[in-house]
Amino acid sequence: MVETAARERTGMFSREHPRYKWVALSNTTLGMLMTTINGSIVLISLPAIFTGIQLNPLEASNVSYLLWMLMGYILVTAVLTMTFGRMGDMYGRVRIYNVGFVIFAVSAVALVFDPFTSGAGALWLIGWRVVQAVGGSMIFANSTAILTDAFPARKRGMAIGINQIAAIAGTFLGLIIGGMLAALDWRAVFLVSVPFAVAGAIWSFVSLHEVGAKGEGRIDWLGNILFAVGLVALLTGITYGIQPYGDSSTGWLNPWVLGAIIGGVVVLVVFVLVELKVAQPLFNVRLFQIKAFAWGNVAGLLASIGRGGLQFMLIIWLQGIWLPLHGFSYESTPFWAGIYLLPLTIGFLVSGPISGTLSDRFGARWFATGGLVLVAVTFVALLLIPVDFDYGVFAVLTFLNGVGSGMFAAPNRTAIMNAVPASERGAASGMTGTFQNAGNSLSIGIFFSLMIAGLATTLPQTMYAGLTANGVASDIATEVAATPPVGSLFAAFLGYNPIQSILEPLGVLDTLSSTDAATLTGQSFFPQLISEPFHDGLIIVFIAAALMSLIGAAASLLMGGKYVHVEHGEKVVIGEPAEELSDV
Repeated sequence: MVETAARERTGMFSREHPRYKWVALSNTTLGMLMTTINGSIVLISLPAIFTGIQLNPLEASNVSYLLWMLMGYILVTAVLTMTFGRMGDMYGRVRIYNVGFVIFAVSAVALVFDPFTSGAGALWLIGWRVVQAVGGSMIFANSTAILTDAFPARKRGMAIGINQIAAIAGTFLGLIIGGMLAALDWRAVFLVSVPFAVAGAIWSFVSLHEVGAKGEGRIDWLGNILFAVGLVALLTGITYGIQPYGDSSTGWLNPWVLGAIIGGVVVLVVFVLVELKVAQPLFNVRLFQIKAFAWGNVAGLLASIGRGGLQFMLIIWLQGIWLPLHGFSYESTPFWAGIYLLPLTIGFLVSGPISGTLSDRFGARWFATGGLVLVAVTFVALLLIPVDFDYGVFAVLTFLNGVGSGMFAAPNRTAIMNAVPASERGAASGMTGTFQNAGNSLSIGIFFSLMIAGLATTLPQTMYAGLTANGVASDIATEVAATPPVGSLFAAFLGYNPIQSILEPLGVLDTLSSTDAATLTGQSFFPQLISEPFHDGLIIVFIAAALMSLIGAAASLLMGGKYVHVEHGEKVVIGEPAEELSDV
C-alpha cells in the first residue's frame, strides 16, 4: 500500500523528479539540525531545569543526575547510531529515519509534561531524554546515507557539507536557543522541539523515498549486545573519571572506573573478532581496509573530541571568568555565553558548504587537512591571549576555529561516504556518526580531567589565600581549599556563583561581615581568584586539543586523493581509483 502510494506521488515528491535530491536535503538537514540542537540545548538551560524540578545538582547525592542529564543523550546516540545505520541498510533508510522522527516527537511531548519534582523529576527527564536519543540516533544514522543515495557523486560534497554544518552548528545553536528559552520557562526548552519534530515526521513520510541499495540479512544480536555493552562501559567509565575518588581530585584510580574502561575495551575487541567471523555482521569491519574510510574516521573522532572540549572550556571560561568580570550576573551568563560564541557558529556556516562544494571538484584531502591545521593553530593562539581578553581578538580566533572545523567536516564526511559500497552506506554512516558522538562524550571526561589536573596544582593555595584575606577562618579555608576543583568547574558551567555555592551550605557567609560576604560572593572575586590556575589548566587542555587536531590532520593526509567507490553491474569493487561519475 505504502509503496503504491509512493509511486503515485507527483512533482518534487516523485523520486524521478530532478529536484527530489533537494527535497531530501531539506528534510535531512532539518533532522540533523533538530537532533544536534537537542544534544546541546540542555547544557545552557540546566540551571533553569533543575530549579524547575526543585533539585540542587551540586549536592553530592545529586551529581549523578547532573552527569546523566549532560551525557545521557550523547551516550545513547553514540551507542545506537551504528545499529540503526545497519537496520537502514536492511529494512530501508527512509523507513528507519521516519520512525526516528515519530519517536523524537513523542519523547519531546513527554519531556514537557514532567509530573514530578526532585529526584523523580530528574529521572523522568533522563529517561525520556534517552528515548529521545533513540529517535535522534535513527535520524542521525540514516541522514547522510539518504543524501548519498539521492545525490550524484560529483555533487555530494555540497549536499553533505550543508547537512554536516547544520549538524555541527546545531551544537552551538543549542546553547543560544537553550539560554533564550530557559529565561522564559524551563519546559519551553523541550517544547520547542515538538512542532519541528511533528512537521519533520509528516514532511519525511510524504516526501522521501527508498532510492538506495538495500542489503539482505538479519540482525546481528550478539554484535549489537557486545558493541553496546563495550561502548557504554568505556564512555561511562571515562565520564565518571572526573569524579573525585579518595584523596584524588579525579576518579581515574577508582576500581569501578578502571574496571569499566578496561572491561569496555576488552568487550569491544571481542566485538571486532566476532564481526570478522559472522556471516551478517552488525558492521563490516573490513571497510576499514579502505584508506578513505579508516583514516577519515580516525580524523573525525579526534576532531570531535577537540571540538567538544573546546565547547566546554569556552563555556567555563566565559561563564566563570570573563562575563562576570564584565558586569554580567552569574545567573545571566549561560545565555550570554551562547551569544558571545556566535562567531564560532558563523565560521562553521561560512566555510562548510563552500569547502564541501570545492571538495567535489578537487577532493577532500587538502581541505580536511588544512582545516584541522587551522583548528590547531587557533588552539595555540587561544593560549596566548590573557584570561581577561579583548573580545575582538577572541571573536576572530573562535571564528577561525569555526572556519577550520567547517573546512574539515564536510569534505571528510563526503570522502567517507563516497568510499563505501551502496549497500553499506547506512552502516558506514552509522559508524561515522558513532565516532562523532563518542568523541563528544569522550571530550567531557578527557578535557574536564585535564582541566582539573591543571587547577589542582595551584587552585588550593590561591583559594586558601583569597578566603583568609576576606575573613574566613583558617580551618574552614583549608577545608574549602581542599574541595576538588570539579565542584567549582560545574558551578561555573551551570551559571552558579561558585564561591557562594561552596560557602553557603557550610554556613560560612553568616559568620562574616557584610563587606567580606559581599566581596566573596561578588562578580570579581572568583574570576580574579581562578584566572591564573584556570590558565594553567587551559595550557594543558588546549595543547592536548592542538595535538589531537594535528594528528587528525595527518590522518586526513593519509586518506589519499579523490576517491569514489564504483559499482560495475552486480559486482562490488572496493578500493579502485575514483572515476568521474554521471548522475545516479
